[in-house]
Amino acid sequence: MIQFNFNEQDFLIVKEKAEAFYSEITEVYCPYFKEKIAFNTKGIKHLKFKTDKHARKENDQYARFKLLHLAPEIVNMSHTLQGLWHTKQFVLEKTNSRSEKVLKDVSMYEFIAVIRNLRVKVIIKEVFGREKYFWSIIPFWKVSNKTAKRMLYSGDPETD
Repeated sequence: MIQFNFNEQDFLIVKEKAEAFYSEITEVYCPYFKEKIAFNTKGIKHLKFKTDKHARKENDQYARFKLLHLAPEIVNMSHTLQGLWHTKQFVLEKTNSRSEKVLKDVSMYEFIAVIRNLRVKVIIKEVFGREKYFWSIIPFWKVSNKTAKRMLYSGDPETD
């Protein structure tokens, strides 16, 4: 398993580079969906925050920002879906110049890749009736000593 050597100064540099890189990506073609996947502000925001009012720990952000450059490549070479998760969530929707939360069907598509000796998972999110977009990149995982099962943080693609 790869380890990230986190320190405050490196974090700021990696974060700045990742944000600049991300801002240059608008969309990436995904062979699995046979369509382009948007790389919008929702994805970069999710790398910084678990929920609207809950920021991720800096070491968690650091690991994701460090691997972010792999996300477009993984999306572009993904021909096989490794996981699918359906749920209902409240999402912001603009109606008559007003934003309100509306309950919608949401799907999370998981693509796992081992690339340059790194094992990562990329999550693509789709709110029913809207375009698919990059949601997250989840770094390496470890195996639980107790259950011998993989631990992908919480295992919930919405928050991971």
